Amino acid sequence: MLRAAETKAFSPQQEQSALDAAQVVVRAHQEVSQWLRVGVTLPQVDAFVRDCLEKQGAASCFYQYKPGRRIPPFPSHACLSVNDCVVHGTAASVRRPMQAGDVLKIDIGCKFRGWIGDAGWTYVFGEPTPKVARMLQCGKESLAAGVAVMQPGRKLHDFAKAVQGVVEGKYGYHLVRGLGGHGLFDPKRGLPTLHGPPFVANRMPDRSEHGESWPDGHTLWAPGMLVAVEPMIGETTGELGEKAPGEDWPECMADGCMSVHYEHDVLITASGNRVLTAGLEELADVVRR
Repeated sequence: MLRAAETKAFSPQQEQSALDAAQVVVRAHQEVSQWLRVGVTLPQVDAFVRDCLEKQGAASCFYQYKPGRRIPPFPSHACLSVNDCVVHGTAASVRRPMQAGDVLKIDIGCKFRGWIGDAGWTYVFGEPTPKVARMLQCGKESLAAGVAVMQPGRKLHDFAKAVQGVVEGKYGYHLVRGLGGHGLFDPKRGLPTLHGPPFVANRMPDRSEHGESWPDGHTLWAPGMLVAVEPMIGETTGELGEKAPGEDWPECMADGCMSVHYEHDVLITASGNRVLTAGLEELADVVRR
């Protein structure tokens, strides 16, 4: 378990570097949100994201990322997840053009001057139905509620309780089981990383039903923690489906229900928290073109 005492507050230079990388991702989302049109394909979106990063002097930290020996490298520059696919969709996961009614989760990760930025947001093509509009609101509201309690001295559990209270308590939707947020800085090595400690669950463990555990849950938020927090929400289930043969990356809902995903990069400081990906809330996330 990562203890608060093992972290060290960022220097002003480190904080600025982390912010710079996070804002590269924000600017990429801003450009994508203005460019999206009904009829675009996922390979076109992926190429556009790649170009947005490259012109800022950054590169995708997802492309060819390989988290384990048995998992093939991720083949796309961004995670592009459509409708029931909640995260880790590839540019080849949907071959048809995007059409009115599609809900596209775009997760952009970059490496910029050695630091990592990683944030996902949900976009809908065409005027959203009341159901989809409610899910979009739920996702954004739950992320804001979780971030609000990420304060020094409070437990990681408090983030999960806040998110779960909104998603499952207020709206009646379901948080995806088994997936969650992650550290972007490894305090033991003193280096930025795409997936480091701590693991940040979006919901409290359900030991009675699923035997879940969360060793990091009692850890205290402390200055120097840099994390990507990301509620992933299914309309009618929190269970993920089994992958088909040859499908190593996309994570889809077990019953094919609609899903949304929202993600911020947050740095814990001595005076509270700082949302490094601030600005995503102002995105034009409804594609009316």
